[in-house]
Amino acid sequence: MTSATVLTLTAFITWALLLLVLMEVIRSQLVLSGKVVANGFTPDNAGLSPFMQRLARAHANCVESLPVFGGLLLVAIVTERTAITDPLAYVFLACRVFQSLVHLASTSPTAVTIRFTAFTVQMGIGLYWAFKLLSSMLAHGAA
Repeated sequence: MTSATVLTLTAFITWALLLLVLMEVIRSQLVLSGKVVANGFTPDNAGLSPFMQRLARAHANCVESLPVFGGLLLVAIVTERTAITDPLAYVFLACRVFQSLVHLASTSPTAVTIRFTAFTVQMGIGLYWAFKLLSSMLAHGAA
């Protein structure tokens, strides 16, 4: 049976990939319609619609946080300590996806506050996981 940790790590990677695919589909349409030349894109989608700029940032947020949170999930998997990460794995994933969706929807002050709240929950879960993983390793002489 696949653990919640393995499923969450895979879904997190998939979510980042889906955001990238969405961005590239829209960019391809812009090129094919002649609205933007093929080499006319910047990493932040500057000069494009506000949605495209938010999409670039939402994708970047996922990629930026993947090494940290994904790393913790991977450590749990490799060290067979998924019992530590499994209970909050789906909560983490839901907050990650929710943060991205809110980012795509709006950058209003309310949306930014909601998005930050979702990220704060992720940071809290990440710190909890890090502490518990380290504690477990130190207690079992694996450090």
